[in-house]
Amino acid sequence: MLDEKSIIYIVSDSIGETAEQVARAAAAQYGGIVSEIRRIPYVSEKQTIKEIINEAKAHNSIIVYTMVIPELKEYLENEAKDQGIIYVDIMGPVIDAISHITKAKPIYTPGIIRQLDEEYFKKVEAIEFAVKYDDGKDPRGIKKADVIILGVSRTSKTPLSMYLANKNLKVANIPLVPEVEPPKEIFDISSKKIFGLTSSPNKLNAIRQERLKALGLSFEANYANMDRILQELDYSEKIMKRIGCPVIDVTHKAIEETASIILRIMKGEN
Repeated sequence: MLDEKSIIYIVSDSIGETAEQVARAAAAQYGGIVSEIRRIPYVSEKQTIKEIINEAKAHNSIIVYTMVIPELKEYLENEAKDQGIIYVDIMGPVIDAISHITKAKPIYTPGIIRQLDEEYFKKVEAIEFAVKYDDGKDPRGIKKADVIILGVSRTSKTPLSMYLANKNLKVANIPLVPEVEPPKEIFDISSKKIFGLTSSPNKLNAIRQERLKALGLSFEANYANMDRILQELDYSEKIMKRIGCPVIDVTHKAIEETASIILRIMKGEN
């Protein structure tokens, strides 16, 4: 039975929208008892699946997936079974049923239903951009981005970037760390493109402790130390004030809600 900390992981070798819609429809029958639904799209490597399984082990989780590549599908199922994680295949039974009545074999191509039109290419380009310029990997992406996300560690910068990328926005996200001077490029562009994320110290402490637990590290690590978290938040607040960008408190917000606020601000509705 799912508890208040339960998470549904959506795993797909395509976008994963179908699995997410099914999961949300099912979760709605339980009046909000599912705390979070995390979608991981475009899974193409076993290592990624392994990381998802390890993360899911730290929670009371289930995995809902749409994987058409047989090798990855089998690997996910075996790993989930070994770890005692419940998994639900959305497409497999239907594909098998069609094969049974047609006596034909599927072509096993992820995302084939999506037409390769201009809109689709824009989305793919935006997602590739978000991956390339994730976590401050390359500051050159800042001036090319439609949106820049700033925040300390574990304020959901990466999942928010991927969500916005699925809205065809090119997003770069930058971690703010007291010991590291932020890229000078963020002070050279319009603050209207920049959004700061913040969260309560207690929330960050809890999330970081969960992260350390998942990695098998001690809670005493500086990463989850409350004084350290307060220092990081104070530093990030100064940087955001210096830029003059909107700041969004994500303490009690889902990714979709934060993204909605950003999109409204960009449209001039706030």
